[in-house]
Amino acid sequence: MNWSEEWKRVQRSLARVEGFAARHPRALTGTVVGVLGGFAVTAFGIAPLAPDAADLHQHEITEAIVPQSLDAQLAELAAFDPGLSRSDLTRASDTADTLLKRMGAFDPAAALFLRNDPNAKRLLQGRVGKRVQVVATASGQVQSIIARFPAEKAEQQDRFFTRLSIVREGDHFVSKWETAPLESQIRLGSGTIRSSLFAATDEANIPDAIASQLADMFSGDIDFHRELRKGDRFSLVYEVLTADGEPINWDGRAGRLLASEFVNNGKSYQSVWFKDSASGKGSYYGFDGESKRKSFLASPMEFSRVTSGFAMRFHPILKTWRQHQGIDYGAPTGTAVRTVGDGTVAFAGWQNGFGNVIQIKHNGDRMTVYGHLSRIDVKRGERVEQGQKIGAVGATGWATGPHLHFEFRVNGQQQDPRVIAKAAESVPLPASARAAFQSQLAAAKTQLQAAATLGDGVVGE
Repeated sequence: MNWSEEWKRVQRSLARVEGFAARHPRALTGTVVGVLGGFAVTAFGIAPLAPDAADLHQHEITEAIVPQSLDAQLAELAAFDPGLSRSDLTRASDTADTLLKRMGAFDPAAALFLRNDPNAKRLLQGRVGKRVQVVATASGQVQSIIARFPAEKAEQQDRFFTRLSIVREGDHFVSKWETAPLESQIRLGSGTIRSSLFAATDEANIPDAIASQLADMFSGDIDFHRELRKGDRFSLVYEVLTADGEPINWDGRAGRLLASEFVNNGKSYQSVWFKDSASGKGSYYGFDGESKRKSFLASPMEFSRVTSGFAMRFHPILKTWRQHQGIDYGAPTGTAVRTVGDGTVAFAGWQNGFGNVIQIKHNGDRMTVYGHLSRIDVKRGERVEQGQKIGAVGATGWATGPHLHFEFRVNGQQQDPRVIAKAAESVPLPASARAAFQSQLAAAKTQLQAAATLGDGVVGE
């Protein structure tokens, strides 16, 4: 065999591969690069053997440089069209074409199917924020579209989700709806306060709903609006609900905060979530077994930011300075509103500047008021339990934007809701549940110790 001629053949073959790469850059994935890289290593590995002609007859080397083998590789590369996957949330401005374009797919047939199929049309109807995953070929042809969002029936939304599947079968598409169970994962997280609680949890990639539960958990110990200090730290253990492995955060349903330690101004506070199997009710307890649950929650929303407190303010509509007799919580329209305590609905309907409003009568001549609602989910005379969803945030009545106006009245006089919540009575742990509580507490302590070793961030289990 003439070594110089053989080596020229190898160089010509490599040039053919480079030319293919220039013509088809999108078709080259890690797998293809690995194949070509392996060939190059084999070819260049032959060079040191050139001075010894006997070595050129080794069977292994001869197979590595057979031109027919290279032709087969090139033919395989030409037919290779890898699938590309991308996920995003639906937007109010989306059409079938713009959604697919944003996903990197250019498929008129798929867009036409989204516009006309009864199932597929619902992808762009109703509420926005549906999680969509599109798989397409490198040339942009859609192979599948999967969307996941809350279950259609309200009573299933805490345990199930809806999956819309659109799959290409030959030259047409097939769509179907499915209801599937949500699954949970346990995660550990930690963070440091530099400005506010929610800024710290955002920086640590902790879901907003979990951050709100953290504020609820320690609302009786810490005033998060006045008493936070730069350098305060927290560690936590929480549950994340997932749909097909993807974490969800629909209407604040991101899972449950299971345990946490918060160091505020040098003092440490700990708490753990415990559900009594006998009563079926859960609450937060300190490590000493004392209940963290008060007769009133600190906030009527699982996730919110105070936009106007119980204080003097410049009224945005009346344009005068006056006492604000409640607390305003900013949140998107449709965000769930919950009652802060057990009671009976005294009023549910329209009331002048409050718009859609709910009034709930509690023990001891106490009443809570929830105004500007977009939706009312309870009726007058109905009994409600602490944490029950009673309506949704809106901008009805005298409102410049979507928010909840919340009041706490004692004997008809407005009081600061945060002061009332902090001074509220505790709900005790039943004696029959103490053994189970201690067992769960031991596991929570171990997890919190692991969480405390993290930097500001999250790790899954």
